[in-house]
Amino acid sequence: MTQLGAVPAQSSTTYDAASRDATSPWRRMRPLAVGGLLVGVATVALHFRDPHQHGSWGMCPLYALTGIYCPGCGGLRAVNDLTNSNLRAALSSNVFVVLLMPVAVGWWLTALRNRWRGVPGAPFARQHATVLTYVIAVVAVIFMIVRNTPWGAALAP
Repeated sequence: MTQLGAVPAQSSTTYDAASRDATSPWRRMRPLAVGGLLVGVATVALHFRDPHQHGSWGMCPLYALTGIYCPGCGGLRAVNDLTNSNLRAALSSNVFVVLLMPVAVGWWLTALRNRWRGVPGAPFARQHATVLTYVIAVVAVIFMIVRNTPWGAALAP
């Protein structure tokens, strides 16, 4: 308990350049920026090395072992089609990946903005992210099941 009129003790903590850099917006954004750069490089690589050629990027392990299309099968072809401005072909390759891209970009931009502003990950935001993750996982499983049935063959890559 402090007395009225008492001067609080000065903190002996000194701030060096390293601790100031740790709180800078650029420092906070670095992991997301590097991730975005890697995705950009992979997208450019997909543009120039056509995944429509059999085996150019390898095979899906699940498809190679079982003959079952996973939710991501055709995703590389979809990205290649989008880089060539062919939305119809991208949707034909993998509609799930194409529809998930705006969600991923929106999450990434929101995370960048929050990191820039120094907004910590609030429990409310984490709860919504958890719900969104479960929803995407359930939709991915349903998509995988449907695309491997005769009546969902149009969704196969």
